[in-house]
Amino acid sequence: MASTYGYIRVSSKDQSGDRQLIAMRELSVAEKNIFMDKQSGKDFRRPQYQRMVKKLKPDDLVYVKSIDRLGRNYEEILEQWRILTREKGVDIAVLDMPLLDTRRGKDLMGTFLSDIVLQVLSFVAENERTSIRQRQAEGIAAARARGVRFGRPSRPLPENFPQIHRDWRDKKLTLREAADACAMPVGTFYAKAVRLENNT
Repeated sequence: MASTYGYIRVSSKDQSGDRQLIAMRELSVAEKNIFMDKQSGKDFRRPQYQRMVKKLKPDDLVYVKSIDRLGRNYEEILEQWRILTREKGVDIAVLDMPLLDTRRGKDLMGTFLSDIVLQVLSFVAENERTSIRQRQAEGIAAARARGVRFGRPSRPLPENFPQIHRDWRDKKLTLREAADACAMPVGTFYAKAVRLENNT
């Protein structure tokens, strides 16, 4: 007897999959057949997705809320779609896109239309992911241009730093001894020493 499954994905652990979960429950998908991953959709090495795929049998049905919940890598979405529908013999229904429902139009024309829609949507999903990365990079660059600093603020130099620095430059102390005297790693001491010299 065929089973029905639901696949849910959110991009990070602090995101909620409630909207997708409600959609699966409204379709009466059994809780034990709902699989959720909380990680990026850049590839399909996701534990819950892999668990679900192992359970699938011919004529089973997999629901997914939208194509980008399945994944965001154009080529990998197409490959997984082929594995699920052709090799595993299961049906897939994308809730936000009724045309992407392999139960409809099992004839050649229906399959052809479904494949075209899938390719277009997969491309759009990956293109959006690329655009998001580009917008993030542009936002970071613009913030840096405005003087916004990222990362932890640097700790102020210890009061004895100028004297320790002079002693180190006069070879009264080794680099390791100077760094230990300032309670900082060797690399940090050296970087701060160079910065101090460049600023004077």
